[in-house]
Amino acid sequence: MNGFQDDLTGFADDYALGLMSPAAADLFEAVMAKDPALAERVAHIRDALMPLDLTATPQDLPQGFAARLHDHVAGIPQDAPVALPAPMLGSDPTVAPTAANLPAAPVRRWMAGVAAALVLGVALGFGGALQRPAPEPVVMAVLLGPEGEPRAVVSDFGNDTAQIRFVADIDVPQGFSLQTWTLPSAQMGPQSLGVLDGPQATVLHAADLPAPGDNQLYEITLEPEGGSPTGRPTGPIIAKGLAAAQSGV
Repeated sequence: MNGFQDDLTGFADDYALGLMSPAAADLFEAVMAKDPALAERVAHIRDALMPLDLTATPQDLPQGFAARLHDHVAGIPQDAPVALPAPMLGSDPTVAPTAANLPAAPVRRWMAGVAAALVLGVALGFGGALQRPAPEPVVMAVLLGPEGEPRAVVSDFGNDTAQIRFVADIDVPQGFSLQTWTLPSAQMGPQSLGVLDGPQATVLHAADLPAPGDNQLYEITLEPEGGSPTGRPTGPIIAKGLAAAQSGV
């Protein structure tokens, strides 16, 4: 049992880094939807990578890269033993890579490993997740600090539920709390999405709000412990940003 769990944990690195094929990622997400510890590991990896994602300068792939990659994959023997890929992060540098754990290994070997993990998930009662795809956020907003540094990311699912994840440490003085807000419209004014238990990943719930929209404002303020006494922001702004509608929405 522990061996299968270790394999699932290793796949979290590959999933977060975008190294899985779409089909393999779908299978992995089905397991992750019913495994909170696995989902938490993926979230932790993404949080660690977020500052790099936000600051790295996009680069075009070299000309002919796709064709060379295709030729390389096609040249790998297809009858090699199927093996679960080693974790991409934290792998033992003293172990020489083999065809089974190279990133360019055939997609079917990744699928075999994920499928084996999925079999375990079904045996543990995770199979129902196949009927419940993970929800997609309606909008996402990167909240920036006073110097323009990324501090948090808000994902708003448009069903009275949002999620906030921090990508930087924030010092919260004793006797104060962080509170998250959004501005659906000028007529409604700022609406609280919830008081946070410190700068940590949190699921937020706010009823009776309209569906979030593109360029909607989100922000975090420093308030008296327990939240704003007026129902409106009263303290200094810790981070703020405008939402961007997600594709397909």
